[in-house]
Amino acid sequence: MKTLISTILVILFTLSLHAQTLPFQDTNLSFEKRAEDLVSRLTLKEKAGLMVHNSKAVKRLGIPSYNWWNEALHGVARNGKATVFPQAIGMAATFDNVLIKKVASTISDEARAKYHTALKLDNRSRYSGLTFWTPNVNIFRDPRWGRGHETYGEDPYLTSLMGVAFVEGLQGDDPKYLKTAACAKHYVVHSGPEPLRHRFNAIASYRDFRETYLPAFKALVDANVEAVMCAYNRTNDEACCGSKSLLGTILREELGFKGHVVSDCWALNDIWKKHKIVPTAEDAAALAIRSGVNLNCGNVYKNLPLAIEKDLVSELKVDQLLKELLISRFKLGLMDDDSLVPFSNLKPEIVNCDAHKALARKVAAKSMVLLKNKNNVLPLKKDLKKLFVTGPIASNVEVLLANYHGVSGEYVTFLEGIVNRVSVGTSVEYRKGTDIVNSTFNGASLASNASTIVCIGITSEFEGEQGDAMLSDDHGDRKRIKLPKNQIEYIRKLRKAAKNKPLIVVVSGGSAIPMPEIEELADAIIFTWYPGEQGGNALADIIFGDYNPAGRLPITFYRSVEDLPDYQNYNMKGRTYRYFEGNPLYEFGYGLSYTSFDYSNIKTNKSAYKNTDVIKVSIDITNSGDLDGEEVVQLYVKKMGSKLDMPIKSLKGFNRITIQKGDTKTIEFEFPASELAYWNEKKYAWKIEKGAFEIQIGASSSDVKLKAQLVIE
Repeated sequence: MKTLISTILVILFTLSLHAQTLPFQDTNLSFEKRAEDLVSRLTLKEKAGLMVHNSKAVKRLGIPSYNWWNEALHGVARNGKATVFPQAIGMAATFDNVLIKKVASTISDEARAKYHTALKLDNRSRYSGLTFWTPNVNIFRDPRWGRGHETYGEDPYLTSLMGVAFVEGLQGDDPKYLKTAACAKHYVVHSGPEPLRHRFNAIASYRDFRETYLPAFKALVDANVEAVMCAYNRTNDEACCGSKSLLGTILREELGFKGHVVSDCWALNDIWKKHKIVPTAEDAAALAIRSGVNLNCGNVYKNLPLAIEKDLVSELKVDQLLKELLISRFKLGLMDDDSLVPFSNLKPEIVNCDAHKALARKVAAKSMVLLKNKNNVLPLKKDLKKLFVTGPIASNVEVLLANYHGVSGEYVTFLEGIVNRVSVGTSVEYRKGTDIVNSTFNGASLASNASTIVCIGITSEFEGEQGDAMLSDDHGDRKRIKLPKNQIEYIRKLRKAAKNKPLIVVVSGGSAIPMPEIEELADAIIFTWYPGEQGGNALADIIFGDYNPAGRLPITFYRSVEDLPDYQNYNMKGRTYRYFEGNPLYEFGYGLSYTSFDYSNIKTNKSAYKNTDVIKVSIDITNSGDLDGEEVVQLYVKKMGSKLDMPIKSLKGFNRITIQKGDTKTIEFEFPASELAYWNEKKYAWKIEKGAFEIQIGASSSDVKLKAQLVIE
């Protein structure tokens, strides 16, 4: 009888609790006050349950379960139907941050439509939420790193602008609610080797740390990114997810980060199992809490009650971090009725709609890089008599997708895009020719009597995250970065058969691929990256002249892996266009067009500046060719006569601009003189080395058209 009475009393208490509005349910209060109230009502076990990625429901308070784990690298990922945009490295190749913000906004539209539809099905599973662990703003310092195609390339400035654009598009501009929550990852010095990531110690000089590895994270914090993901590895001896200096002193105090920190998945296990910094799981949980990790992707935080019981960490510190984490849920409207959230009315019909497919096609076309066009062999005519399409990638769907991708309602392969574009009267023959890594050959002789388009390269099965790149020779990384030998041999056979007929080579991949043999044999080369669901249509747009290419390389294409320093060495010397003194196959910023541009009339607003001044530079660009087109104008700065070990040059501005044939446009750049500073390790501060600087403006990091000098006094 007593048990029955107790049960009835609990039920009555719960009903009365929900009949009144508690402070954390009061939408008139600030998110901070609501989160603070909610934390005060939770048991320690409930707190621990809310601080793991698959957060438990607190039914007595009406708090639903929520899975924080979600991805949106180039579209809503791993959660059914969604528009698949070009991979991140391809988006960087557009050199168009305004366009990339539009892409991210479109992704967040689809995310909201899918989320609210999923709730009606009571689907709260992984990948169905609104907290996206995107973008990846690590610096792609070495082409052997398999995950490099998830990034925006090798340059801190380009990476920063692209990352900020993506964050702004994902999070939206509502004054109260976040559209979705973006996440800057992987904080902070993290770019391989992939097989060693759970135990590796990345050693970076303080200058490289400040000038190369940290800037993009700072830029995203300045853009109010909601989350930061700490990496698996150690940086300068400290576990990235267990470092007070990295997460507290630098991220929170210096950079002013206000959101929540999430561990990479099972990274807290690495702290005690792989790095062996502490002896037990509860010690790892305590270290992560003391360092400032709000959310554990994994299960180490289930040990928080034990860690508190053993006096390894205080419950007060747990409360502080949980409060910060819950604020993110309030910002997303996850605790409020849908009627109050402005994005809840987005309909499921927008997911992978025609407008989104058109945007994916536009971005793919803008991302592709024309590397060679001998005697203007491209564009081809659509009504040519005969066409031979071949190669292991031509009908391959995987090459469109990359990793962390959604499932589109439509995939257009290169073969389909090409066949759908030519005249129905054109005779088109197709042979696979050879597999990606198989030495068997078939059909090369068909190149003897037709223009030939051969599609070669690799897919994300060969480069990617440890465990995902099933065909990688090194757990996701690429020990050998050249094309497979059989593909090179197949091109040789095609060249021999084709004789003087056009041989157009389409190369796919997410990284730098040394291919001097292809450069010599091909009449034209187009690099497509992993172009998304509309890749075939975008490629056909370029090949047949419906779009004039203007993509640029966001990474340096080296001639050989022998050009590179040791992979495990995080010193930037000898890496990327900023420090590589060799002769690359294709330089950073490189890309051709079907038209030509003339540069003239460079002007600066001053000749001498103080470090508090703003530097302004203007030039005139004339489209001197026969076609309308886009030019990616790039501004680099070089320190003259430096006594320090400075970069060869650094990108400080770019502008992708459309110019009609015969027209001239004036392009203006401006940036604060303070951006010319270097990190002074002795002073532990940014300093400008006074003296002369050279402004270089051109079509790539090597193709400099105009120069001007200025002085910092």
